[in-house]
Amino acid sequence: MAEWLIILFRSFLMFVIVISFLRIVGSKQTSQMTYADFVVGIAIGGIVALISLNVITNLAYGLLALALWMLMPVAVNYFAMKSKKFHDFIYGNQTILIKHGKVLEDNLKKVRYTGEELLGQLRRKNVFNLADVEFAVMEANGEVSVMLKPEQTPITPRHLEWKVAITGEPQTVILDGNIIDEGLRNQGLNRGWLHTELEKMGIALENVFIGQVDTSGDLYVDLFNDAIYLPKPTTKELLYATLKKCEADLELYALSTQDKAVKEGYQRSAEQLMEVLTDLRTQLKR
Repeated sequence: MAEWLIILFRSFLMFVIVISFLRIVGSKQTSQMTYADFVVGIAIGGIVALISLNVITNLAYGLLALALWMLMPVAVNYFAMKSKKFHDFIYGNQTILIKHGKVLEDNLKKVRYTGEELLGQLRRKNVFNLADVEFAVMEANGEVSVMLKPEQTPITPRHLEWKVAITGEPQTVILDGNIIDEGLRNQGLNRGWLHTELEKMGIALENVFIGQVDTSGDLYVDLFNDAIYLPKPTTKELLYATLKKCEADLELYALSTQDKAVKEGYQRSAEQLMEVLTDLRTQLKR
């Protein structure tokens, strides 16, 4: 067989083997790779290249070495899950770089970090002021995790004791002007509902590039023609405004009537409606 055919065959074979291996064991993002993963990746890449270029003439020996390096991370991960000491030996430990707002210079030297490199890592986390940092830790994969001081932490609904509705994954229902029935089914909707919503917006299906439905049933569309302006969905805002008007009407009726029993009934209804509005405020107002 001609040499170039052998190289083509081996390269295709290596591609199938490596892709199959990654599909089986899973893959990590480059930023999440540990030193051990990096070494294994380089070794596998080198062996694959040598086999593909027919430098390793004995294919069986090449595949044996490749299989060994592919199985090695599986075995390492297994023992790392079983033993904390083994895990720390292979993957290393995290290192505290900033503690209670103070930079630990000795730990910086251990990880061979300069002050400028530390500031650069903080900027990658959108932290530009060192005084805002309470803790910073270098993880085993080299990534720096940052915890801000309490006064610098953004206010969340939890701090305000607001109840927030559980949000799920938006479903894509239109792609390139074509309806995605699976997305509609996942939201309990159908094509009739989708056509009705598009009619309300005054746009045709073929003009929609991407359409998504969130868990509350709002349809968001992106059109091929970006010059066309689409109003934002206002169903929730209108519902909230209507309920507020009802509450105001009940209070007005309570003030206008002279019947004590009727007055108390209106006031009680207004209070109940106000409690409902308080509970639904975060869901209806965005």
